[in-house]
Amino acid sequence: MEFDDPRWSGLLGGYRVPYDPRKALLALERGGETDGIWEELWNELHHQGDVGEASYAAVPHLVRIHAARGQANWNTYALVATIEDARRNGRRNPELPPDLRNAYEAAWGDLVGIGLREMETAQDPTLIVSIIGVIAYGKGQATLGRLAVAFTDDERLDMLRAAEWA
Repeated sequence: MEFDDPRWSGLLGGYRVPYDPRKALLALERGGETDGIWEELWNELHHQGDVGEASYAAVPHLVRIHAARGQANWNTYALVATIEDARRNGRRNPELPPDLRNAYEAAWGDLVGIGLREMETAQDPTLIVSIIGVIAYGKGQATLGRLAVAFTDDERLDMLRAAEWA
């Protein structure tokens, strides 16, 4: 959905209230200090497993901005994967609207490709696990994607111990 589309102002975010992420997305695109912007996007696009149409509409822009900046950022991977996880697993979450489907799916394909390239030089553990989550979801391995993004390394290790594999 283009930024000049009037529907943005009526889309719901993770809190089930209207949230228009365009201002935050534009600020992210401009660069500079982004910690506060990411905090807003995380809080508004996803809340305790809930997402909304604003979350889905933001994904293509998050991927476009990530690609344009040319700098790996774990937030992009983790937030996009978290939105996808909520879309697939949240019983209360809306379906992906038909008019957003093509852009959403294209963005996913783009982010998987970017992730494969950025994995070659990734060193930060949070970035690595976030990229793995996106690649797993993008390649149809939703359970692996969920394990990567929804659990910490300690939690994954506890699961292996509980299965007597560690």
